This record gives sequence, structure tokens and C-alpha cells, in this order.
Amino acid sequence: MSGKNKIIRFGPSGNSLSFYENGHNHSFEAPAWLYDKGLNAYEYSFGRGVSLKEETATLIRAEAEKYDIAVSVHAPYYINLVHEDEEKLEKNRGYFIESLRAAGFLGATRVVFHPGATKTDRKLDLELAKKNLKMIINMKDNAGFNDIALCPETMGKMKQLGDLVEVMELCLVDERIIPTIDFGHLHTRGLGAINGREDYAKILDIMENMIGYERTKNMHVHFSKIEYTTGGEKKHVTFADEGYGPEFYPLAELIWERKLTPTIICESKGTMAEDALAMKNMYGSVSQQ
Repeated sequence: MSGKNKIIRFGPSGNSLSFYENGHNHSFEAPAWLYDKGLNAYEYSFGRGVSLKEETATLIRAEAEKYDIAVSVHAPYYINLVHEDEEKLEKNRGYFIESLRAAGFLGATRVVFHPGATKTDRKLDLELAKKNLKMIINMKDNAGFNDIALCPETMGKMKQLGDLVEVMELCLVDERIIPTIDFGHLHTRGLGAINGREDYAKILDIMENMIGYERTKNMHVHFSKIEYTTGGEKKHVTFADEGYGPEFYPLAELIWERKLTPTIICESKGTMAEDALAMKNMYGSVSQQ
């Protein structure tokens, strides 16, 4: 695991609107911009497919290393490990390889992915996803990407595979898998489940009991406030939007008290860097008490 993930880090997923409003046009300008803001992480999303050129990725990597910005990537959103059809599985393996190759160009050490959609029986779907993930891990190692961790994400909609326990089960497939805990997703799929310190503590306790302290300590985190319906996640909002949860401060307290060192990526709508900085400042206020 990269040394860049041994300390707590904050940063955005993609570029805030203000990045472009301030005259920036290219993502290789992002590391310096984030450094000037006091941030030290950056997630590059391939949500709609991997199209990043090696030349551009190399520029981003050089700037990220210069400014000590830890880079992660998000694999295509349409990855789905709940498949038995060999043709579809082959496509999914291709999506992983493309994402891992691009991650290597970027110097990223973590690839976040969505586990997939459930069909009829969640337990059977989970077992199928675990079986396919094991194959992906073997393929990843054979392709020479041993130094890049796969990070299954907790999902925000009821019909998606990826509640907290399901993601922990996926992590048990291989000790090198690191969970991506999207607290906004857990909040929405529980229809407003996170309302304070006790709710966060329950999540962290389940994680530690299932995958141990070290992986809990070094987890990947997605955080934003999210609007939801009875089906779960509807849309991401900003920290300035009132009436939405969850709140970050109680989690910041527990991160400090439990000596956790996650990489925290903000996925607010349009204000990712600004809200990431707000979280960093909250954590700073807790650590100075």
C-alpha cells in the first residue's frame, strides 16, 4: 500500500466548478490547485468509460507527485459482478484492466468500483459477485497490478448490491481489498440512517469486527450529502444545501479518537473541493481540542 495513504487525506472527486471558473481547463492543473487549497487527495473518475490518454495521465501523475496529492480512480459505473454470462464477464474484466492500466499511468494506488445490481436472491448474488471478484483479483495479479488495491463501494440504492455487510464480505475475498465506505450512500439506503455519532460508531464497529482494524483504519471514504427517496439515493447535493444528511463532524470525532487514517473523497455536486476543505477543517478543529 502506498505511503501516501498512511495519513488522513482529503480531496475531491473530479474538479469543482470553481476550478474552471478560475480559468483552469485541464486536469493536470488540478494537483497544484488542490495543494494551494490545502488538500492532498484527488479521485479521477472513469464513470462513463476509460478514455484518458497515457500522455495526459503522465502529466497528472508528475504534478500529483510534485505536490504530494494521493490519486485514486473510479472504475466505470456500469461494472457488474453479478453475472454468470461469460460474454458479459469478459466485458467486465476488460473494464477492470482498462481502469487498472490507467491507474498505473496516473500513479493511483486505489481503484473504486460498484459491485453490481441484485437480481432475485441477494445471498446468491453476493456469492456470485465474490466468485467473480476472486477471478478479477487473480487476473489483476497476473497482469502485474499487484500494487493497486481494488475498493468495492457501498451503494445508495436498495436494488444495488453493496450494503455495509455485503461490501465487508467482498473485502474478505482477499486481504488486500480495501473498502470504499460511502457514508452518504449508507445514509440514503437506510432512508436517513446516520443521525449522529452512535450511528457512525456502529458502522465502524461492524467494519472492524469483519475485516480488522488495519483495513478499517486505511479505508477509502466517499462523503457527500444526498437527497433520497424510498428507493434510496436520488442525487448528490452540497454542504450548503439545508435539510440533507449526513453530517461529517461526528465522523471526524471518531476518526480522531480511533486513530483512523482514511482517504476521504468528497462527491458534493459542483463544490467537491470546497466541501472537502470544510471536512478537513472540521477534522482539524477536533484534533486540536
